[in-house]
Amino acid sequence: MNKFERQSAADVKTLPDDIADELSRLPGEVLSVDDAPSIAPPVPLTSDEVRTIVISLMLTMFLAALDQTIVATALPTIGRQFQDVSNLSWVITAYLLASTAVAPVFGTLSDIYGRRVMIIISLSLFVAGSVLCAIAPNMPMLILARGLQGLGGGGIMPVVQTVISDVVSPRERGQYQAYFSSVWMVGGILGPVIGGVFAEHLHWSMIFWINLPLSAAAIALLLPKMKKIPVFHRKRKVDWLGGVLLMASAVVFMLVLTWGGTRYPWLSPTVLAMVGGAVALVVTFVWHARRADEPFLPLPLLGGSVVPFGLMAGGCALGAITGLTVQLPLYYESVYHLSASEAGLALIPLAAVSTCGAAIAGRTMARAKHYKRVAIIGTSWAALCGLGLTLTTLPLWGLLTLMAAFALGLGTTFPVCVVSVQNSVARPQVGTITGALNFFRSLMSSFTVAAFAAILLIALGTDIPLAGEHHAAVAVVIPADDMRHAFRYVFGAATALMTAAALCLIMMEERPLAGPAVTKHVEMAE
Repeated sequence: MNKFERQSAADVKTLPDDIADELSRLPGEVLSVDDAPSIAPPVPLTSDEVRTIVISLMLTMFLAALDQTIVATALPTIGRQFQDVSNLSWVITAYLLASTAVAPVFGTLSDIYGRRVMIIISLSLFVAGSVLCAIAPNMPMLILARGLQGLGGGGIMPVVQTVISDVVSPRERGQYQAYFSSVWMVGGILGPVIGGVFAEHLHWSMIFWINLPLSAAAIALLLPKMKKIPVFHRKRKVDWLGGVLLMASAVVFMLVLTWGGTRYPWLSPTVLAMVGGAVALVVTFVWHARRADEPFLPLPLLGGSVVPFGLMAGGCALGAITGLTVQLPLYYESVYHLSASEAGLALIPLAAVSTCGAAIAGRTMARAKHYKRVAIIGTSWAALCGLGLTLTTLPLWGLLTLMAAFALGLGTTFPVCVVSVQNSVARPQVGTITGALNFFRSLMSSFTVAAFAAILLIALGTDIPLAGEHHAAVAVVIPADDMRHAFRYVFGAATALMTAAALCLIMMEERPLAGPAVTKHVEMAE
């Protein structure tokens, strides 16, 4: 052992046991005090400071959640003003493509340059994109501005979750993740309502101008407290080539899922060429990551007995609820003859009750030693409810009740997966793994939406508007019995996803969570 290594080992031993353990998790590295992050703030965070930080982060998260859905109901108004209906879907697609592609980028960069810098950059991009959207003179400019807004929105989710991991211990973190799940669901539900009101009674540009005061409030609350948050990032060389390859592969794969079966047939030369391009980019990224000294996304980080199972379980759960949320309005309208607004309201049990499941799991994690069991029971229960939806024909009230029970079990997955994955890596790598988690969940959501749409198209054997596609032609009227039969395959697919999630959770290692058995900041929820 040379002098530098002896000094590094001595420095690590002088740190507190939990910090030395964090540093020892970094594979292949021996850190000196100069390399190691600053572990603790000068003054511990008080309950009021934690509350202020969490509220500001919830407001920030609300912005990202709101803008994923707020544009949907304003699209017809925007299309009429710009006299361009054919490109309307790109207003949503551009945001989703950009936000999905940059999630791992912001997560990794927050581990290199710090959370404060990256939250400022993500919010700045988001605000700049919002302003450009509001003043866009034509459809192409609006689409480009939505892409810029998506770059900021895609960075918000992983950075916010990483900041929470810096503020509270893993054992406390579950119930905070439940709060953010609630905010995400509320934003998704309110988005179409607010967008419709603004487009009908004010002006569609208000759906973008509203982001300015909300962003200013979030920054004003957050930045004064950010200096007191523990610093865990570590400066190192940025593997830009690896980041570009990862983003490019994600964009091409998302385009395949967006265009396949709608704009182009799945077996068309265009889609097959894009699939080949996505595979080639992934292979190139893996080849590069294996040879880079400090890869953008270290591949060993995705292995082990926790991360792959946590990623898969969380992806299956989010994919199931996203796919059902997108396709269920068609079922409600065709089978139960609800109006578009009534079908939207019928989605509330699915979204709202899932947050209750997340809250139950979060509180259980704060108190129980075997915290994984609540998610195993929840996903198993959701699979049973999904089986009931598949095999039975129910009146509307019965369907909504069973759907709420399904959502209750599904919601338990989110805090357990996020906290377990973050708890399995060293602190200087939490941002990287959180970005990867959000990246994988977004891909799974897009894949599930496309898969559910393909299942319906195959079962119905006709061309119907699915997954947010806007067609000029009048929608085909589907007989209720045919739609009911087709949706049994969709419910069966959702059941399979929840079964896979339960199996992944069973196989995932349950590592002890650091922190007090009872949360110190629980009064915030009281």
